[in-house]
Amino acid sequence: MKFLWCTIQVKDLAASEAFYREIVGLEVKRRMDGPSGPRIAFLGGEGSEVELIQSDKGEIEIGGDISLGFEVKSLEEKMAFLARKGIPLAAGPFQPNPHVRFFYILDPNGLRIQFVERG
Repeated sequence: MKFLWCTIQVKDLAASEAFYREIVGLEVKRRMDGPSGPRIAFLGGEGSEVELIQSDKGEIEIGGDISLGFEVKSLEEKMAFLARKGIPLAAGPFQPNPHVRFFYILDPNGLRIQFVERG
């Protein structure tokens, strides 16, 4: 069995798509339009995808215990990149064992994004 994608309801599809493309580093794989323009975007890297769906609701509820984790080669390089973009760390960095380090930022909807370096 293969994990395909996770779905995220978003307040602003364009802003969320830009975040996952420019900050996380995912590529747009496909888009689906509705009567009033873009409604769904699938972005991915190596394997699994993130499905962003434009919400018709004013506010989005994100569970406080949900996060998306992405592996990076260098935590320091990613933190420096985020600092240049003006994106603050939401938590961390943490090192729960000698082989894993990670930190969190927030996406435009308040969803926690985890960047992990394994070594």
